[in-house]
Amino acid sequence: MKIILFKGVDFQLWVSYKLGVKKIENLMKKEQIAAILDEIHTLLELKGKENPFKVRAYQTGARALESLEGDLGELIEGGGLTHVRGIGKALAEKIETLYHTGHLEYYEELKASIEPGLIEMLDIPGMGPKKVKALYERLGVTTISALEKACKAGEVEHLEGFGKKTQENILMGITNRESYGKRYLWWDANVVVQPIVEGLRKLPQVERVEAAGSLRRKRETVGDLDIVVASEDPGPVMEWFTSMGFVSEVTAKGATKSSVRLKGGMQADLRVVPLKQFYFALHHFTGSKEHNVQLRHRALGMGYSLSEWGLKLESREGELTELVKSEEELFKTLGLSYIPPELREGTGEIEFAAEEELPKLIETKDICGVFHNHTVSSDGRSTLEEMVAGAEAMGWEYLGIADHSRSSVQANGLSEERLMAQVEQINALNASKKYKVHVFTGVECDILKDGSLDYEDEVLKNLDYVVASVHSSFGMTEEEMTKRIIRAIENPYVTMLGHLTGRLLLKREGYLVNISKVIDAAIANNVVIELNANPKRLDMDWRYWHKARNQGLKCSINPDAHSVEGLQYYIAGVNIARKGWLRKEDVINTRGLVEIKKFLKT
Repeated sequence: MKIILFKGVDFQLWVSYKLGVKKIENLMKKEQIAAILDEIHTLLELKGKENPFKVRAYQTGARALESLEGDLGELIEGGGLTHVRGIGKALAEKIETLYHTGHLEYYEELKASIEPGLIEMLDIPGMGPKKVKALYERLGVTTISALEKACKAGEVEHLEGFGKKTQENILMGITNRESYGKRYLWWDANVVVQPIVEGLRKLPQVERVEAAGSLRRKRETVGDLDIVVASEDPGPVMEWFTSMGFVSEVTAKGATKSSVRLKGGMQADLRVVPLKQFYFALHHFTGSKEHNVQLRHRALGMGYSLSEWGLKLESREGELTELVKSEEELFKTLGLSYIPPELREGTGEIEFAAEEELPKLIETKDICGVFHNHTVSSDGRSTLEEMVAGAEAMGWEYLGIADHSRSSVQANGLSEERLMAQVEQINALNASKKYKVHVFTGVECDILKDGSLDYEDEVLKNLDYVVASVHSSFGMTEEEMTKRIIRAIENPYVTMLGHLTGRLLLKREGYLVNISKVIDAAIANNVVIELNANPKRLDMDWRYWHKARNQGLKCSINPDAHSVEGLQYYIAGVNIARKGWLRKEDVINTRGLVEIKKFLKT
């Protein structure tokens, strides 16, 4: 079992370090190292004594690591880490040290030099490193309890840059700290924001309105909601927003910006700007921070000053804001093709847009059917015919049924006899022509601990397709899990690999597996890797798809639906496919019925 001791380092790695093992290959993952680099960035901001460029370098390096495609160990051994954009020589040395030992003396000393309570204060909404540093230097506050006492004594409101309202917000944030620290699945956040956006759109004072932030970029999880409105009369807009029935508290209310806490704990921020500034504000608050920094840098190189307020000429007097009437025009002015929000993560999209080489991304309308779906025969909540009728209502040409195999006892997995009976039922349903939708026979077949499949080949050959998935023994080493999955991929009856890492967002990290090796094996064996569109999974992660599709890997966007309603999850899958730079041709279930039948037969 993997036991997390502190951010970024697991128990095995910690014990090895304490025992004096100086080099442990492939234990520390790039995501763990990125988390430590982010923490160093925050700690340096708390100290406030370092060069700002040096401080920012750690954050830039973290983002570069997160988006790094391929095996980190191979890149380090090949000496190519310093060639990665955003990673210089000094930072590369620290990354290599963390990778090989799980320990970085600089990080440990930096952490030890700062009061632990100051770091905890960063969990309070609105409390960034500069505010925490100011409270420490001016009031000597080193813990959240001491901060709460200072606020209640009225000491904070008298500090420059704070005030009474800030003091009240800090107290409220301390009270609701646990709820405020939450993140939310994109799917849930989108459900919450839609009625707010629709309500704002109906106000006569509102000319334009869009949700922005990580929600618009279709990140897998969302911290809060950002909404941008164009209006010349913000007063009534603010009044409506802060008095909505599902607001539990108003945390800030101003002339052009307000923040509320919604029932359930989610924060929503509203910004109102004049119409001429709307698309600049929308772009800015959509982010990401890395994308915005890179775009502003490009603008400066062209003699422009770009901000959330507009576009100006730097070299001479000139205001260009009113000439830009859409995000498309903003990008065009800067010599770029339009960059969809999903790609704005600072991972090369600006360079591709400059060369007009951004792909035409897949759209929801391109999906012709889905494969990974369950019925009441295993752990689903809808019958076979209900699922087929639901697919027909979606306008799809086909639907694949993949109930659980026999080893998934907890999911009422099908015995061989029950599976064959379901195949006969599906064949009869197709023959009846009751539905226009064609139903494919399949199964989600467990990959057993040794990499063999839950059914013999003699059973699997009777199906149209097979989704192979791991549902047990998650605690294997990376090498063992990788071999296990690759052995399953090499079975000639496996069509696609289900939820590659087994992660459950905001609940469970994925098991250890070498994703690059699995991708290579899938390509070599003509096996599709699923993009599991269940909002709790969204697995394989979007950060791997761009390189994988260039290598020739094919994707199947599957909702992993356990009910008719769950079929809608394909939308979340398309979102993530777009973030992964996938095109229509990269996804097999954009093919029509005739073509997909040929594909499955081969």
